[in-house]
Amino acid sequence: MRAIILVGGFGTRLRPLTLRVPKQMLPMGSVTMIEQVVAQLGRFGVEEAVLSLGYQPDAFREHFPDSVCAGVKLVYAVEPEPLDTAGAIRFAADAAGIDERVLALNGDVLTDLDVGHLWEQHIAFNAEATIALTSVEDPSRYGVVPIDSDSRVEAFIEKPDAGTAPSNWINAGTYVLEPEFLQRIPTGRRVSIERDVFPEVAEQRQLFAVQSSAYWIDAGTPEAYVQAHMDLLDGRRTSGVAQGVDPSASVDSSSKIERSFVGAGATVGPGVELLDAVVMAGAQLDEGARVERSIVGARATVCAGAVVTDLSVVGFDAVVDAGDVIAAGRVPAPETWNT
Repeated sequence: MRAIILVGGFGTRLRPLTLRVPKQMLPMGSVTMIEQVVAQLGRFGVEEAVLSLGYQPDAFREHFPDSVCAGVKLVYAVEPEPLDTAGAIRFAADAAGIDERVLALNGDVLTDLDVGHLWEQHIAFNAEATIALTSVEDPSRYGVVPIDSDSRVEAFIEKPDAGTAPSNWINAGTYVLEPEFLQRIPTGRRVSIERDVFPEVAEQRQLFAVQSSAYWIDAGTPEAYVQAHMDLLDGRRTSGVAQGVDPSASVDSSSKIERSFVGAGATVGPGVELLDAVVMAGAQLDEGARVERSIVGARATVCAGAVVTDLSVVGFDAVVDAGDVIAAGRVPAPETWNT
């Protein structure tokens, strides 16, 4: 199996962290997010992954200089301009010379989905395209996919108004696609797979779906990014890295760390409190600082007595001054970002 992974987005919801690196190069536990994604594919037989790149592509090349990630060969396809989901898949397939059946998936989704089973079901359906589905409480943020008794997609309803969705089964962002599906996608312009291509294939009764109860999370927001880390710690995933405090971190014995990740080389000072927190490599938390349900970027400093709570995001190398209280905020502030 070969796979195309969409990793070209700007990651705007995770700024200021993504001002420095692409979203998929942020840590997820003790490895990067993209390593979590690719490792899962490798477990089910994917031998080559094409990264469809756009934003800061060199970050991937530099991190994987031998073009191997989690034992899977990488191929890089850099979009000349943003091409949206379908456009990016077609561009990557053409760039990598893919003219056979292929997996395609969103690079910010963390899941324990058995892609081998999805692949086999797709063949059994004799489908042009097959979508993995997952169930969520609020489907209004996603593409809702009702299916019939034969698993054939009846409609593709993108982001329905709250309370109007026909089911809670949504597009999970992993697909098996035939070459004829790829040929439907126009080249050289923006094309949405959700809005432009899937509805057309569904109307022709060639779009199928597989419902899955496997772990799934779209890790593209601060809330979901923190939650994905907590899920690793809580053992909710059947795969992934579940180490809490990195052995190279310096942690004062009087600190209190509950259900938190502390990255390599980080310093946790006296009386520091961490609860449901993600502290990246090289960060420094001074005496009496408290971080709760928030993210502290690499090499950032939270000075003495400062409080960071409510899904706040402290960027790389940023400083939270002594005694400051940051609630649901961003450091540095958005008005200072040079985007």
